[in-house]
Amino acid sequence: MKQSIFEIIENRPLTDSVMLMRLSGDTSDVTAPGQFVNIKLEGLFLRRPISVCDCKDGILTLIYKVVGKGTEQMKGMKAGEKLDILTGLGNGYNMSKAGDHALLVGGGVGVPPMYMLARLLREEGKKVTVILGFNTKSEMFYEEEFKELGCDVRVATADGSYGIKGFVTNALDGIDADYFYTCGPEPMLKALYNATSISGQFSFEERMGCGFGACMGCSCKTLYGNKRICKDGPVLEKEEIIWE
Repeated sequence: MKQSIFEIIENRPLTDSVMLMRLSGDTSDVTAPGQFVNIKLEGLFLRRPISVCDCKDGILTLIYKVVGKGTEQMKGMKAGEKLDILTGLGNGYNMSKAGDHALLVGGGVGVPPMYMLARLLREEGKKVTVILGFNTKSEMFYEEEFKELGCDVRVATADGSYGIKGFVTNALDGIDADYFYTCGPEPMLKALYNATSISGQFSFEERMGCGFGACMGCSCKTLYGNKRICKDGPVLEKEEIIWE
């Protein structure tokens, strides 16, 4: 974990409620896809945890949904403003288990961490299939960015307004992957757990207090005892998960 000052390069909307922010700064502690950062915001006691979408050449890319005071404050920030950020948080995805063909599944704000993972897997020459899940077409983002990496991309919308009608599990047919990675809301993760026969890694979204394991506010049960999502996770292996 490292505390650094980052400068905003751009901060722009992707949809009505989802924003993309790019920042420059010391990214040396961002070592694996699936990690997150914790952002200090003026007037707010707790830092805001945001998944890393990408990190390359000293540029940190974050995609966040505007849902409360913290993200609303971030939405109004301009290029040139600075942020106090803790980097290198979370364990991230283990890419060594991907095999030759990896399936990546992201739902809503669980889509961003899939991008860096997809990019790095493609740079290793892996075949990558990506399933993106949204409620409706107007909430969709990053389909083209994944395609530009050379990924096979499927989009599912709950209302059928774009792509496959239904949930991400409705888009699994015919995909012969060796291993999968996923991030999204817990109902989606549980559905994928039940719908897949291959092994995989699940990134959990939890409310966090400290973000680095001190407060125990985001612990969850596993076969190996309680684990802290912020420090021991957010990525857990399929085989260790105990669903409540």
